[in-house]
Amino acid sequence: MAEPYLAERLQGFGTTVFAEMSALAVATGSINLGQGFPDTPGPAAVLDVARAAIGTPADQYPPGPGTPELRAAVAAHVERFRGLAHDPDTEVLVTAGATEALTAALLALVEPGDEVVLLEPMYDSYAAAVAMAGGVVRPVPLTPPPADADGGVWTFDPADLRAAVTPRARLLLLNTPHNPTGKVLDRAELALVAEVALEAGLLVLTDEVYEHLVFSGAEHVSLATLPGMRERTLVVGSGGKTFNTTGWKVGWICGPAPLVAAVRTAKQFLTYVNAGPFQPAIAAGLGLPDAYFTGIAADLERRRDVLVAGLREAGLPTVSPQATYFATVDVRGVQPDGDGLAFCRELPARAGVVAVPSVVFYTRGHADLGRPLVRFAFCKRDEVLDEAVARLGRMSP
Repeated sequence: MAEPYLAERLQGFGTTVFAEMSALAVATGSINLGQGFPDTPGPAAVLDVARAAIGTPADQYPPGPGTPELRAAVAAHVERFRGLAHDPDTEVLVTAGATEALTAALLALVEPGDEVVLLEPMYDSYAAAVAMAGGVVRPVPLTPPPADADGGVWTFDPADLRAAVTPRARLLLLNTPHNPTGKVLDRAELALVAEVALEAGLLVLTDEVYEHLVFSGAEHVSLATLPGMRERTLVVGSGGKTFNTTGWKVGWICGPAPLVAAVRTAKQFLTYVNAGPFQPAIAAGLGLPDAYFTGIAADLERRRDVLVAGLREAGLPTVSPQATYFATVDVRGVQPDGDGLAFCRELPARAGVVAVPSVVFYTRGHADLGRPLVRFAFCKRDEVLDEAVARLGRMSP
């Protein structure tokens, strides 16, 4: 059903399933493992800087590109962990979270009718941002491994990637570590993506907000570090996932000065600026010692293992992710019709837990691929996960 007054390009992007499931969690008193936000505070070294900044001139508009200290901290952080040098003045732009960085980049770089190649399932804002830019999504499907197969990873067919690149392709949008699957593209896959982008002359926009939340056996490599990719790639990052401050909405985009300048042109007419008191706090966080970043990954990996084991014991075959906040379940064993959306709507009554149906991360043409899949978040306190696992173990038929 069409939404009255809504522009045609945004039809179908109504109220998100996240809002529906979060409201269902509140209405039923269920544990919300749907939306991916942590329920513990970030590090004191970050929070204390924000508290000290409130009530100072930091409450007012920061510079349009972001405060110099945060831009310098982002550049230093990227060089420290990825080995890429950026000029903080011309090659780093602070944004209202990663979502604005991605949207501004697409608005700046995509002409109406241009095609954007990306992996599917995809974070739900991608398709909406492409639509706002007047672009066309060209999805490349990821295939899950057999559920409960330890060590199995999601894969894509190189032929599908090449077939998705038509003469109308303008940009390749990559997300690794990947939401919602938790996949981390390996070096061979990244080399293939780089080869395709170079052959077709594509710009690349890569979302790396989960860069520090990678688990044992996987390694995050930024596509921008591969030969020939630095000059055509924009890399998006964020402090929200790394420092448990998702509500602060402090993100950034790094890349060649001409590409960043184009994004800045669009960004300045979106939020203009944001998060004045939080920018120095995120700058402080980016300078924390290596032990902090390895520690948050190890802690989250432990929580992953708790939830994955609990889901499997409840009869829910689960793909254990290589990174991020999320595990994917195939519900066909407990939902005879294999309808993940119906399963999620019924789960609060059956178990007192809320999850998100993965079908919302797919385009209509590939909806059948996501229909039996459901995403659970494990970025929660131990007692919350333990209770969720206990409830799932008592799940009614």
